[in-house]
Amino acid sequence: MTISDQHAESFYFRLGDYAAGALTGVLTALAVRGVVGPHWDMVLAMLVGMALGMIIHLLLGLLLMPVLGGFEVMIPGAMIGMYGGMLFGMRDSMQYADVSLRTALAMGALFGLIVIFGVRWWDRQLRGEAFVGPKHGSSNQE
Repeated sequence: MTISDQHAESFYFRLGDYAAGALTGVLTALAVRGVVGPHWDMVLAMLVGMALGMIIHLLLGLLLMPVLGGFEVMIPGAMIGMYGGMLFGMRDSMQYADVSLRTALAMGALFGLIVIFGVRWWDRQLRGEAFVGPKHGSSNQE
């Protein structure tokens, strides 16, 4: 495999990673929008939204893990499903009539993209640059 092939594979992997995050956000927002109504108690709407988001992320994770990998699907997917479900449930219990379905789905996709970016950024920060040190067997002493 050449360098350009590895670069293209890395690009398509990242693209799939972001697409999976956006899809998780959209499906979570759609499910919450379909269940939670304007007369729901906010706390109950958040709990139901979190449960729906967890179910969606687990089902979607089963489909995407063989392609993208476990860490890349489960960690951001859990954050998108749980936190997104809670946020979307809270929003739909308060502003159901004020937010159109198109806007709700767009916000779900945006939330998924932001979470993917944040997880990838934090992973890069944790890995960082490592100092290996001098090679064994090389002598700097004379």
